[in-house]
Amino acid sequence: MTIDLKDTNASQVANALLRARREAGSPTMGMVLSLIVVTDEGNYSDSLKAANTVAKEHPARILGVIRKTSRGPSRLDAEVKIGSGQAVLLRMSGELTKHAESVVLPLLLPDSPVVSWWPAKAPDNVGEDALGSLAQRRITDSAFAPRGKSTALLTQALHYSAGNTDLAWTRLTHWRALLAAALDQYTGKVRSAEVVSERISPSADLLAAWLRSRLKIQVTRASSKGPGITLVRMATADGDIAISRPDGRLAQFTIPGQPDRPVALKRRETAELLAEELRRLDPDDVYAQTVKVFAAASRDG
Repeated sequence: MTIDLKDTNASQVANALLRARREAGSPTMGMVLSLIVVTDEGNYSDSLKAANTVAKEHPARILGVIRKTSRGPSRLDAEVKIGSGQAVLLRMSGELTKHAESVVLPLLLPDSPVVSWWPAKAPDNVGEDALGSLAQRRITDSAFAPRGKSTALLTQALHYSAGNTDLAWTRLTHWRALLAAALDQYTGKVRSAEVVSERISPSADLLAAWLRSRLKIQVTRASSKGPGITLVRMATADGDIAISRPDGRLAQFTIPGQPDRPVALKRRETAELLAEELRRLDPDDVYAQTVKVFAAASRDG
């Protein structure tokens, strides 16, 4: 069921949501969180598609927010969709774009966690943003920031607050697990490390910072044609611990004294990354330490 509301307000949207739920026989029960997706006209379709996919694992009320021009009179247009899930698309213009939280707040599920996600462009300080302050977790994605990936990641690192994370970090989960497993099997000292990736890769920058923070070693960055991260090498007295993934799908895993073995290391879709982040709503302490190291290295270098 879809209800279109033109030149409306938050109260009318909430009433339409309640009416649609009753008519569709879809109660609020079963919804575990509210997911605010702050996007634009160019990205909202893909972003809400990913959010709806994630909602199959984490039932959520999805609130898409599109801020249009701030000029002219305030106006709110809404699209309410009720089916297997609940989604509301809110298009705001005029002065209302500066007070989006006044529309979103009445639509949040009561007594449930709130997550805010910026699929592309994000505020410099998401923790102090009006929509970010409503959430326990705030998710950005520096890899899709329109102003420059490396600048966006540094900006988020410098303005980190508890509850922030970035999908550039989530993309590293399997890489970090493999590297940690290698160090469990090989107990010798790591002397240095190298991370090779596309010239601009927020994930590679974070991986290098993570290795520095955990191993207290020098980590160099080198460029390749990609896709994404193509090689991580850790030098030891007995040879290199290495993960080589030139095609973005299958990696070669090398540990001194053991035969090389292939490992599936496919680049993951946004929905899968988002679903991983929604499995934990407490602050990520390891990410906090990593962005601190990254920010310090950026200032020094």
